[in-house]
Amino acid sequence: MSKCEQCIVRQFSSLKALNKEELLRMASCKTSYTIKKGEPIFEEGDTTNGIYCIKDGVCKLSKLSPTGKDQIVKFVRSGELLGQRSMISEEPANLTAIAVQDMEVCFVPKAEILNFFTQNNKFSLNVMKDICGDLREADDLMIAMAQKTVKERLAGALLYLEEIFDCDQDDVLRVQLTREELAGMIGTATESCIRLLSEFNKKGLIEIKGKKIALKDRKELEKLANQQA
Repeated sequence: MSKCEQCIVRQFSSLKALNKEELLRMASCKTSYTIKKGEPIFEEGDTTNGIYCIKDGVCKLSKLSPTGKDQIVKFVRSGELLGQRSMISEEPANLTAIAVQDMEVCFVPKAEILNFFTQNNKFSLNVMKDICGDLREADDLMIAMAQKTVKERLAGALLYLEEIFDCDQDDVLRVQLTREELAGMIGTATESCIRLLSEFNKKGLIEIKGKKIALKDRKELEKLANQQA
């Protein structure tokens, strides 16, 4: 059995449609490497001549605004793929992908992926479904930015971070984003984000422990996040 056949990425992505022969072909042409925390997988404007399989770790996808502000759009974790849309559309990457933890990543060249497209209809359909899912998430983000208050977006962002990274036994998020990064996620100024975190802390929704954040009242956070859903 090839390592690709056992891989978590195959279990949770469009690669599950590949048969044993195709997985062996992919295993023979892929490149595996480690990306350290803070290093980019690719940057906005780069050409992605293939797809990236996230075997372990988490990266952030972010967009640089005209004013030079970095806004986190989403996180991608183990079992997911990167670069599908840019590869198929033959357009430069629209976002930058940077590791927020040490990562194990495999790169599969475009030529091999396109062969799977022409030979395996189920695989090509799965890829299209994944891209449609990404577009739906982009729509949801746009609607949230337009219709929700900053306070509601912050509550939603904290719950999203728990979903991606989980919390330890003390309810502390297992990721430490800077206040600037968190502000970028919700589309507000860093000062406003800090002020709202302090307000959440006083109300008992969270507990601020230095740079760490513990979630203390998830029900109220969920209620606040979905207030205008």
